[in-house]
Amino acid sequence: PAEMEERNSLTRVKVKNVKTGKVSDISASAAFVAIGHDPNTKMVKGQLDLDDNNYIVVKPGSSKTSVEGVFASGDVADHVYRQAITSAGTGAMAALDAERWLSEQGYCSPAA
Repeated sequence: PAEMEERNSLTRVKVKNVKTGKVSDISASAAFVAIGHDPNTKMVKGQLDLDDNNYIVVKPGSSKTSVEGVFASGDVADHVYRQAITSAGTGAMAALDAERWLSEQGYCSPAA
């Protein structure tokens, strides 16, 4: 377990070795917190195609899934980069793919 000291800026991180119990301070001016390694796709299991590691399968170069009109992005569809910037970028892809799909279905104007 790690503990961060709150200040105007990060200066150190206190860490504890869970095997020995020894507590140490590590000087740090930045931190990246990993969100996790297991995609949260239980709610779509059996409804969308998932790969062997339970990531949603998307068509290459898009956010389209195995179900028409359903798009996936970020941590649930990207097993390589996973984190926030990928989520933001592929989230924008999914929004544009959804907008195009809605337009093709007649739900919004083609100029949208």
